[in-house]
Amino acid sequence: MRVVKVAVSFAVLLGGFLVFSLLSFWLAVRPPRLAIPLTPADVGLRVEELAVTTDDGLRLAAWLVPRPGAPGVILLHGYPADKADMLPLAASLAPHFSVLLLDLRYFGASEGRATTLGFRERGDLRRAIDVLSARGADAVGVFGFSLGGAVALLAAAEDPRIRAVAAYAPFADVRQLGHELYAWLGPLRRPLVALMLVWARAVFGHDISRPAPVDAAATLTIPVLLLASREDEQIPFAHAERLRDALAANARAELVVLAHGRHGELPADFGARLARFFLLYVR
Repeated sequence: MRVVKVAVSFAVLLGGFLVFSLLSFWLAVRPPRLAIPLTPADVGLRVEELAVTTDDGLRLAAWLVPRPGAPGVILLHGYPADKADMLPLAASLAPHFSVLLLDLRYFGASEGRATTLGFRERGDLRRAIDVLSARGADAVGVFGFSLGGAVALLAAAEDPRIRAVAAYAPFADVRQLGHELYAWLGPLRRPLVALMLVWARAVFGHDISRPAPVDAAATLTIPVLLLASREDEQIPFAHAERLRDALAANARAELVVLAHGRHGELPADFGARLARFFLLYVR
């Protein structure tokens, strides 16, 4: 009888862990969305509203600040925000570039039942580049924040039209990030993350953790500007160190370490610095 009770208790605990892993996965790919209360008019911009069609038929919302004859820059927001978060940077870049602000799938006004944390988003970025290319901007730079930065690195490894990448607080590997987020579970964090990836494969048909941004970064020879804060409470600084090491052979890659600043806190002069970076490399 005791053996039966132990077996039942184990089955209940295992079932509870499976349910917890499924709920954790679902919350990761369908987080509550953060709406940014900012409009183009607030930063003195007029935009064209566009739709970018993805390979799987979704319509992604975008704003274009056109500048005929100029190269293009695409701005990618972080998780779980939307393109309005990039408007201050767009205002700094607009005098020099055609600027495209994109709502990543699931976020903002874009379609999509879930985010894939970079896996399908890298193809979505290629379709956004197609839009700029059709407008005459064949040379493109990409800036991404957090998830957007990871997407930029992944896409740059596959699309030669991306001439330069700037990324603030991108994660190096979503598996590593999962282990860090669930560190409070101790040794159970590894089977939990493994199960979450099993659910991802069941839902999306792929291991969405591969390729990892750190693996993509190791292949890049284009200019890369990374920024990370040692005080970042969401993406640990170890991710920046892994990306720096992966980019070690790239003479045009640079890691700028911010001594202070929580996740999303950019230096006051960052817009101007970003413009100088893209003006140097995106022509």
